[in-house]
Amino acid sequence: MRRKRPTVVCLAAALALTGCSAASTGGAKGGSALTYLTFETPSLTATFWNTSIASAEKKVPGVTVKKIVAPSTDRDAYAKQLQASGQFPDLLQSITPSTFATAGLLKPYDQKWVNANFLLPLGNAYKGKVYIPPTNSQIIPEVFYDKKLFAKAHIAQPPKTWAEFMSVCAKLKAAGVTPVELGGGDPFSASMPLTGILSADVLGKNPNWLKERYEGKVKFTDPDVKAAVGKYRTMVKNGYFEDGALGVKYADSITNFTSGKTAMYMMGSWFLGAVPKDHADDFGAFLTPTEDGSLVVPFSVGGSMAISAKTKDPAKATAFAEAWSLDPANYKALIEGDGAFPMLKGKTLDDYGVNVTKVFKDSYSYVTQQNTKVSSFGWATNDDSMPSGLNNAFYAASQALYSSDDVDGQLAKLDAAWDSATK
Repeated sequence: MRRKRPTVVCLAAALALTGCSAASTGGAKGGSALTYLTFETPSLTATFWNTSIASAEKKVPGVTVKKIVAPSTDRDAYAKQLQASGQFPDLLQSITPSTFATAGLLKPYDQKWVNANFLLPLGNAYKGKVYIPPTNSQIIPEVFYDKKLFAKAHIAQPPKTWAEFMSVCAKLKAAGVTPVELGGGDPFSASMPLTGILSADVLGKNPNWLKERYEGKVKFTDPDVKAAVGKYRTMVKNGYFEDGALGVKYADSITNFTSGKTAMYMMGSWFLGAVPKDHADDFGAFLTPTEDGSLVVPFSVGGSMAISAKTKDPAKATAFAEAWSLDPANYKALIEGDGAFPMLKGKTLDDYGVNVTKVFKDSYSYVTQQNTKVSSFGWATNDDSMPSGLNNAFYAASQALYSSDDVDGQLAKLDAAWDSATK
């Protein structure tokens, strides 16, 4: 739920504060009235939010919650607009904590409550404090593949090394199959191959790279980053993405892949919620291959809602947030519809009463196994999160690098944007 995927919720021309829906679900009268910034997707619909809010309201007597739906995928930007106009919500779903905690706008959760309820209590902690409960996790990205198209190209197994991955792409192309789907028309989606390669090659070798970038010890223009970007440029030059990939919207990229037009799809594990149930066994998943075949999991611990430090009723806001974050019914919807990997203590998938595919279970095993997990590049909500605005700069660079050989120039822009954002 941490991700900012392209779902237009309000069709207003601008992010006017009055241009998006704000609705109360009912609840107690005469008690505390809280505002709650959410978002909507085809999986997490208005009905889901209304039902989940009403359920949590019942567990916290005397509280009424008004839902505010973000009008774009950039919830951080909308929350900033609300804050600037004196309307900062009491509760905020799936924002980037570092963006607001540094300004003193968020109230941390009690660490004892976090420790008692979640598998990785500090999985998304920022400077030692938890501002969003670590309720779920994602792998960003996985490489999903179509088993039938692999068989058509006489590919028996998914690749483990980068050389094998390039060989698989070449075989698919020779068999008349587009190797890799890319929804390049949406900036976040365009970044997925680079996110995977940078997570595997740069963070896989130096998990502290992002922290060291804050310290000025490393830069985007360093040789290891340039080499990783070079792999992406090779994929483009070799024609391993579909023609006109920069014009393919995210929603269309899902359809292209699930309908058999392309053989592989580098996307966050939320795609698992879109795997066609009627032929789910046709799909598998593997991780972005490394040079030596070592396994690197680009991991992101997501969470539910942040609590405003400015709320007039911190006790009620906290009680509501805790109730919502522990409701098994919410997890069922997130697992089945949004591909979330649950992170509650003492529970298995069966405990949520979910019906999931084999590729979901195989993907979830990466989470539960002991392996090398690194923060997904550009998707972390903990101390590895990028400075405010850098995610968008990274997405823009990903689109630019699809059609430009100016790797040095694009990486220098990222360094300049980072330095400007951290002054």
